[in-house]
Amino acid sequence: MAQAFVLAAVVLASAPLAPSARAQEQPPQAVATVGVGHGPAGVAYDQAKGEVFVTDLLNKSVSVISDVTNTVVATVKVGSDPAGDAYDPSRGEVFVTNALDNTTSVISDSSDAVVATVNVGGGPTGVAVDPAKGEVFVANYLGDTVSVISDSTNSVVATVAVGHYPYAPIYDPSKGEVFVTDALDNATSVISDATNALVATVGVGGGPTGSAYDLAKGEVFVTNYLGSTVSVISDATNTVVATVKVGTHPTDVAYDSMTGQVFVTNAANNTVSVISDATNTVVATVNVGSAPSGVDYDAGKGEVFAANNGGDTVSVISAASVSATSSTVPEFPTASLAFIALVAVATVALVSRRAREARPAFER
Repeated sequence: MAQAFVLAAVVLASAPLAPSARAQEQPPQAVATVGVGHGPAGVAYDQAKGEVFVTDLLNKSVSVISDVTNTVVATVKVGSDPAGDAYDPSRGEVFVTNALDNTTSVISDSSDAVVATVNVGGGPTGVAVDPAKGEVFVANYLGDTVSVISDSTNSVVATVAVGHYPYAPIYDPSKGEVFVTDALDNATSVISDATNALVATVGVGGGPTGSAYDLAKGEVFVTNYLGSTVSVISDATNTVVATVKVGTHPTDVAYDSMTGQVFVTNAANNTVSVISDATNTVVATVNVGSAPSGVDYDAGKGEVFAANNGGDTVSVISAASVSATSSTVPEFPTASLAFIALVAVATVALVSRRAREARPAFER
């Protein structure tokens, strides 16, 4: 929330209700397109204000979109190469990773201004909020660590060693654990928030990037950029229970609590795949803008916001038009593709700043 991407995700405060069984009523579609800054990457939904925060990688800024009007209502200056972001409901703040500065900016949603800057590890990309402990987990892509920030003091209280090129963390409220994709290792690290220690490592597909938590099923969905698949991890066993084929270069992923569906951005196809968590199959594909990267779900409107890194826009998808078929309910472009994924953000921006032309380190 996506996950890294992702890559950051919103943690829902309560378990969703299971939707009733129904057939798909109409094809899902993008209902609006919002122009934002240069190189949109991460997306985070602010449930208190009904706003969506989008990091503008090449503008050193964050665009704030009203979900009522689908227009940009504020632009917030942050650090260099803002990549991932996540909303902290307990503080009414948004945490934004600045990949080139090795910092995290803290934005107050009441003033749309930066109220603190926190030094973290090398090349921070994805970020996730643990509201139960009041902590924020930042993946340090170039440091092979995760920085744990106290949201009450805006200071780092722990540093956790994980796998190589950690990219996008996601918080699992039912287990009190944080799942972090390790892009180079083809694995996901599991951190206990009780001890801030690594408790498990789960092998997934090639080049994992974004992650999202499905509260209803107790599962974590991980996009495998190099495998064009999504791995589904059971948080009860920390094992992969399903692998879902999606589009080319899936980058980020978001969970829709109302329909029990999972939305995956496919960077090379300019599409979003919709997965039913009841069947772990793709039930729809939505055309969006150029090189979609970060994505998040807006529970207030029942919409999904996908950042189109190659088009400087955000596509708004009506999730209500995609219906579950059961009662049960997270870069790496090739040289010719626009730069879209946050792993590429971390690698390329930190090394050459030619973010839209280069491959990430682990794909070479």
